[in-house]
Amino acid sequence: MNSLGIYEKALPKHKSWLETLEIAKELGFNFIEFSVDESDERLARLDWTKKQREEVRDASWKTGIRLHTLMLSGHRRFPLGSSDPDIREKSLEMLSKAVDLASDLGIRNIQLAGYDVYYEPKTIQSREWFMEGLKKAVEIAARKEIMLDIETMDDPFINSLNTIAEIKTQIHSPWLQAYPDLGNLTAWPQNDVGRELESNIDNIAAVHLKDTTPVSKTSKGQFRDVPFGKGTVDFEGCLRTLKRLDYNGAYTIEMWSENSADPLEKVKVAKQFFDDIFEKVGIKQEPAVK
Repeated sequence: MNSLGIYEKALPKHKSWLETLEIAKELGFNFIEFSVDESDERLARLDWTKKQREEVRDASWKTGIRLHTLMLSGHRRFPLGSSDPDIREKSLEMLSKAVDLASDLGIRNIQLAGYDVYYEPKTIQSREWFMEGLKKAVEIAARKEIMLDIETMDDPFINSLNTIAEIKTQIHSPWLQAYPDLGNLTAWPQNDVGRELESNIDNIAAVHLKDTTPVSKTSKGQFRDVPFGKGTVDFEGCLRTLKRLDYNGAYTIEMWSENSADPLEKVKVAKQFFDDIFEKVGIKQEPAVK
C-alpha cells in the first residue's frame, strides 16, 4: 500500500495552512510536500518562530494530512558547490535550519536538489565543493535522524539513480538516499529507466510523478509544466516495475499550478490520471483521511 501526496505549489496560494491541508484532504491526498524554494518568501520559512511552526504542525494534526518531505530547492540559489565561500557557508546554514524545521514539523525527509551549481559554471572544483558540503550535510541531518534524499534532476550533474549510487559509495550513511523523479529520469536519453529503478531500489526513499519531454540534439527537453499524458514518461511501465520490486514508499504528484486560474481543477485531473494507472497496475493507495 502506497501513500499519494501533492506538491504544495500545485495548490492555491495565499491560503492558511489549515485551509491548504483541508483542500489536500478534500482532494483525497495523504500528505503535502512542503516547499522551501529560492524565493525570499519561502526561504524565510527556515527562520519561522515557534508559534509559526506550531500553526503548521497543529493544522497537520487537526486535518490528519501529513507533511512528508521538505523540498529544499532553495539550494539552487545558494548551492553547496558555489565558488563563493560565503554562499557555501549559507548553503550549509540553510541545510541545518531545514533539518531543525523538519524535525519540529514532523517531516522525515529533506529532498536535495542535485545541483553542484546552477547559475555558475560547472567545474571539477564545483563538484568537489558539492561533495564536501554534502558530507557535512549528511552529518548534520543524521543527528536528528532526518533523511536527505537527492533528487534526479533536470541537470546533467545528477540525472540518474546510478550517479546517486556512486555518491553513496563515497558518503556512507543510511541518512543519504535517492528521490527519483520519473520525468527527469525519462528525459535523459542515456537512462534505461527500468534498469535504473531495478538496480537502485534499495536507495529509493520517495518518488516524484512528473511528465517531461526528452533532451535531444535539437532540444533541451521540457522538465516542467508538461500535462500528464502529453509527455514521454511511461508511467504505467515505471509503476509496474516499482510494484514488482515491492516499493511501498510515497508518491508525490509534482506540478506548479498554484497561480493558475483554476488550480484545483488541474490537480483533480492529475489525481484522476494517476488513480486510474494505480488501479490498472494494482497499486493500492492508503485510504484518504476521513
